[in-house]
Amino acid sequence: MVNYYMFFFIFLSCILVLVSGFSRNLPILAFDEGYSHLFGDNNLMILKDGKSVHISLDKRTGAGFVSQDLYFHGFFSASIKLPADYTAGVVVAFYMSNGDMFEKNHDEIDFEFLGNIRGKDWRIQTNIYGNGSTNVGREERYGLWFDPSEDFHQYSILWTENLIIFYVDYVPIREIKRTKAMGGDFPSKPMSLIATIWDGSNWATNGGKYKVNYKYAPYIAEFSDFILHGCAVDPIDPIELSSKCDNTTPKTPLIPTGISLDQRRKMENFRKEQMQYSYCYDKTRYKVPPPECVIDHKEAERLRAFDPVTFGGSHHHHGKRHRRSRSKLKDDDDVSFM
Repeated sequence: MVNYYMFFFIFLSCILVLVSGFSRNLPILAFDEGYSHLFGDNNLMILKDGKSVHISLDKRTGAGFVSQDLYFHGFFSASIKLPADYTAGVVVAFYMSNGDMFEKNHDEIDFEFLGNIRGKDWRIQTNIYGNGSTNVGREERYGLWFDPSEDFHQYSILWTENLIIFYVDYVPIREIKRTKAMGGDFPSKPMSLIATIWDGSNWATNGGKYKVNYKYAPYIAEFSDFILHGCAVDPIDPIELSSKCDNTTPKTPLIPTGISLDQRRKMENFRKEQMQYSYCYDKTRYKVPPPECVIDHKEAERLRAFDPVTFGGSHHHHGKRHRRSRSKLKDDDDVSFM
């Protein structure tokens, strides 16, 4: 057992090295090598190259796919192109979950892409749950420095025992460190990778004000460049870590590191220019921030100026603000996160 955990420490440390160096050398899988159809009948289409897939939403159904294996930590990624034009109410998700196996105490690590009315941009939302802690939303929401419907962009999740990092085009946009205060709220059980497109009309755009208009259907999300670089475990007994992980040790030097100084600068620039919502500063939800929150006073001031009611503690209540969209921050065309 000691040898196993020593191996696993090395395995995760090497993943951190690969990501912090923005390695583009991780193996790209064909769809059928890593994923299976989840739902949506003919609304999932595998392209001729076998490495790309389209999932679509129409009046009849959405669609989705799921990884063939469960994973206990690793680096997971896909290149995604989102639907264009009027996309209000449309939700595209790329996430990890074990909700099918642990209905009452499931874990999740989420990317959610929230559509918008014509002339308004897609927004991206990240969130985590651990041990069924859905009563504590840990959402953050951002704009993007590009139009995600014009071309493919890479969205990635790094998940280790004590750290989760979300990346867009290999730029870190959010870092979540495990703390004692979080208790079991940090994802800690094996999960599948899942991608879906579905109708979120009741909340996704301006709190449900703007809904999916099927006149513009089908809404098509395109996926490619699949990376599943993690420790696969036995689905029959997912808590017992599989010995097959021993065969996946990366052959890279042991230099455990998280986010480099350069990456942290890029992340700070991104959050300064693009973050529109963070649960840590939402005074309408939490009179006292959840214990894992590390308050950045500059972030607090920016968000307070953006939405004084939600982030300023005004007594005027706007309901479930964490599910309301916010008009996009003014873009700065000269900003570069790279």
